[in-house]
Amino acid sequence: MRWNDKRYHSLNYELRKVFGCKVFKLSLNGNFTCPNRDGLISNSGCIFCSEKGSGDFAGSNIFSIKDQINEQINLLSKKWTSGKYISYFQSFTNTYDTADNLRKKYNEAISCDNVVGLAVATRPDCLSDDVIDVLDEFNKKTYMWVELGLQTIHESTAKLINRGYELSVFDKAIEKLRKRNINVVVHLILGLPFESRNDMLSSVKYISNLDIQGVKLHLMHILKNTYLETFYKNNQFHILTQDEYVSLVVDCIEILPPSVVIHRITGDGPKDLLIEPKWSLNKRAVLNAIEKELRDRDSYQGMRFKKPTV
Repeated sequence: MRWNDKRYHSLNYELRKVFGCKVFKLSLNGNFTCPNRDGLISNSGCIFCSEKGSGDFAGSNIFSIKDQINEQINLLSKKWTSGKYISYFQSFTNTYDTADNLRKKYNEAISCDNVVGLAVATRPDCLSDDVIDVLDEFNKKTYMWVELGLQTIHESTAKLINRGYELSVFDKAIEKLRKRNINVVVHLILGLPFESRNDMLSSVKYISNLDIQGVKLHLMHILKNTYLETFYKNNQFHILTQDEYVSLVVDCIEILPPSVVIHRITGDGPKDLLIEPKWSLNKRAVLNAIEKELRDRDSYQGMRFKKPTV
């Protein structure tokens, strides 16, 4: 199977299919916080999360949403003379606010010229009924998806990384969003402390049998000034090598349904913050190695996907 030049269903392929042109994501900081940081669940957050709430490449919250959008469009336009944009609320938990405030921020984000969609990253435990109603409103008037940070299905790992909710909460969130026909993108982290290859593939198999529309496969990064940095110094758990990661990602691609859009197959870590794995700084080399592994295996997305039995 082919999705143009890829052996997997890439986001670039999907967006070109929908809009007929190149579409860019604009990473925004909506000045949200997180219940896993403000004391509602805990004060420490997930152990891997950076000071910027996993939004190290997002805009700055000292600027308005519209100004962040315009700044990023101006930068992109120096290389790309045409295209459309999706406003992506990336930093922290982007449904953790009142319905009125969410509505105001989302409206500002889709009101700029050539913005054709909205992406909202959040936690499964921050989707109250009034928040779902707001998301439903925007889903009916623009191209949209909601991203849920699952990371792993294994409860022991979830406790270790201080995720702050049980798997059943994630399952319920999927159900609520899909009842409103809202597209769901799931985040998984490969290389979490003490997880085996089978553990990681079990997480991928689990979400492959859910009604989801997209997935992000992240390489675990150990960043400075995180709880994970201290944990790593004290425990020295195994860090995936590039070869291990590439092989694992291709295994994941093979068991994902062909219909699921793969939004990401590696991760970005700021050079000045990254402790491990250093090899991930050469992102192009990692992507090329994944492409080569797919070719060498004559492999493609969905090759080993098994539909659940009724």
